[in-house]
Amino acid sequence: MKAAAQRVLVVDDETDLAESCAYFLERAGYEAKCAASAAEALELLHREAFDVVVSDVRMPRMSGMELLAAIRERDPDVEVLLLTGYPDLQMAVSAIKQGAFDYLAKPYEERDLIERVQKALAHRRVKANNEGLRERLRTGVAGRRLIYSSPVFGEVVQMLERAARTDASVLLIGESGTGKELLAHHLHDSSERRDKPFVPVDCTAIPQDLFESELFGHKKGAFTGAGADRLGLFQVADGGTLFLDELGELPFEFQSKLLRAIQERSVRPVGGSAQRDVDVRIVAATNRDLQRQVEQGTFRADLFYRLDVVRIEVPPLRDRTGDVDLLVAHFLERFGNRLGITRLQPAAAERLRAYHWPGNVRQLRNAIERACALGQPPELTLDDLPPEVRSDPVAVPADTRRELPVGEGGTFQEMKARRIAAMEQTYVEELLTRHKGNVTHCSEEAGMARSAFQKLMQKYGIRSADYRR
Repeated sequence: MKAAAQRVLVVDDETDLAESCAYFLERAGYEAKCAASAAEALELLHREAFDVVVSDVRMPRMSGMELLAAIRERDPDVEVLLLTGYPDLQMAVSAIKQGAFDYLAKPYEERDLIERVQKALAHRRVKANNEGLRERLRTGVAGRRLIYSSPVFGEVVQMLERAARTDASVLLIGESGTGKELLAHHLHDSSERRDKPFVPVDCTAIPQDLFESELFGHKKGAFTGAGADRLGLFQVADGGTLFLDELGELPFEFQSKLLRAIQERSVRPVGGSAQRDVDVRIVAATNRDLQRQVEQGTFRADLFYRLDVVRIEVPPLRDRTGDVDLLVAHFLERFGNRLGITRLQPAAAERLRAYHWPGNVRQLRNAIERACALGQPPELTLDDLPPEVRSDPVAVPADTRRELPVGEGGTFQEMKARRIAAMEQTYVEELLTRHKGNVTHCSEEAGMARSAFQKLMQKYGIRSADYRR
């Protein structure tokens, strides 16, 4: 079955210009409709679904800027491309900050129009595949606010802001759930690339044989199912930042191609013959020991050193306990206010501060959201917290206590590492017992990615099959 054509709405009070634009789009394989005013466009958007809106800025009664605001309020997933004359470029740049995808100066070339629409559609696809990005784009910069007071996290933020003054590659290293993507976005927002796209790539979510197509794009007919040209994420991020999350999951066979693209600042789509120049800043993140992977031969040393220019280690939540109260207040306001829940019972607040948070900030967020969903106004109680948080948060398993009597155990850091490992192992085993070996349900309760939870299991030699009986 042939896939439905992607739909574009062209808005311009000059009918001949609108029809000319629609003709170019239809010739490129899109379904295009015209509206002679912003009011007519909103009426069409109410009745029909469109992927992209291409609108003139200067129109009578309701401008393209006002139309943009109305579209953002109704459906933030629709991408808006503004057409503007030279005197309006400042306005167009301002519109991008308010949520427009891009602008195109009139008169424009057909190929420039089609390329920008392709990029807008590709960006829409990235949002559809990344719920976190979708949520931050809906809430704007406020949704990306960093919340902290601890000096250890403050040092991370300061280092990021210094790195933002350059185009150097940045490697963020830290446990799952510590906010590495949020920090990458902060780096982007602090740089001169802030008005260009920030494009996250989850390396665990892309099938191994599709990495090249996803990142570099492909030409029509390049392989079975390639029914049309498709931009890769490098081109979607052109001028902005490409964030490679879970870098340690990158297939070894693709690593040399990625290195070449970064070094040559160009990509060649699958099935294409011409290189396409791209200007992107690379930020990568991992919870793996990449240095060890290099030594084991599963990660290319040259790619590692190319990306490891500015290395920033993101502390786990247990090392920034002073931030727990701030984060709890933020999540309580976000999830509780509309339900009439405005505060925490002192015992609940104390338990949240004492808990070790193996799933880090993501787990804390999920715990507060769950508690608000199940709790009663006006306050959350200890009983509203998830079972693993309600249980004694500082208790150390008996076996561990026997292994670490007072006065033994080496340095403080060594003892701390063993205690944390014991708590992690117990936590994983308790979750698997409760969910009868269902790893998906365990990772959801822990507020962790499924792959990260599986890595914890592998770390301690735990098999889910042992808990299904």
